[in-house]
Amino acid sequence: MQDRWGRSVAGLAGLLLLAACVTNGAGPRSAALLDGAIVAAAPAGYCLAPGVGRRSDDSAVVLMGRCTATSGADPAVLTLSVGPAGSAGAMAAGGAGLAAYFTSAEGRAALSRRGRAGDISVLSAVGEGDAFLLHVRDAAVGDYWRAVTGIRGRLVTVSASGPEGQALPEGKGRALVEAAVGALRRANQGPAG
Repeated sequence: MQDRWGRSVAGLAGLLLLAACVTNGAGPRSAALLDGAIVAAAPAGYCLAPGVGRRSDDSAVVLMGRCTATSGADPAVLTLSVGPAGSAGAMAAGGAGLAAYFTSAEGRAALSRRGRAGDISVLSAVGEGDAFLLHVRDAAVGDYWRAVTGIRGRLVTVSASGPEGQALPEGKGRALVEAAVGALRRANQGPAG
């Protein structure tokens, strides 16, 4: 489904982790992507990491971290992946279909930083409104949360993990991906472009 994004994100996440999950207040809170097709938006206390990410003609990966070390936000790395136009059709499978996919060998390999299904344990998979939330344990990076949703016809995922070698505080990962999806929805309420 998005296994190439998982591997692309792996290299990018390391860049932000080296910065101790702080963008030093220099990053914006939102930015238009893909010629305005979608707006990347960070939840409160977080900023887009300037100059860090990947964009192609029809997809993008953007990283976010705390705006400042004193922002009150938990140290975390947020990764936003935006798929090609029409990719939100993957959400049509619904919660049961998505849970079956992400717990399959193919789905676990797509979630894995190293592309290996055996590295992944799906700790929970639940629908929340029009988003699908996953709590994942990856042997390469530890626990993280991921939200999968459709925005403006594109499959969008948001992942939240702690700084390298650290877990997010109990309950914070889910709350953080939910806040990030909320920020994205608000930023993308109107027509694209």
